[in-house]
Amino acid sequence: ELENQLAAKSKTLDELKQSLALNGSAEQTPEAQSLRIAELYEMMDSTIVTEVCCLQVAQLKASMQSILEQWRAYDDIYAEVSLMTARYLYCIEQCKPGEEASLEALKKQVKTLK
Repeated sequence: ELENQLAAKSKTLDELKQSLALNGSAEQTPEAQSLRIAELYEMMDSTIVTEVCCLQVAQLKASMQSILEQWRAYDDIYAEVSLMTARYLYCIEQCKPGEEASLEALKKQVKTLK
């Protein structure tokens, strides 16, 4: 939207410059020329402000894109870590000795795990 505004203001500024150049002859009074010049400077200031805003928006867009990529990487890594944690918890749960901590019970559990 700001880029469109900038294009429109630049076009208006060009039109004012052309109008000033075409009408800058002796037909216009000095007061009228002064008003046109003041109008031209006002449009130029407005255009500069819009350009600065466009640059800031572009920088913000690039920054937000980078942040979005970092969050995507974080989500991928988080999902992988969550899966690994669930696997380890399952393994730990399976490896807990039951009520019987005898050598025979442990051998049976090792055989089951294999």
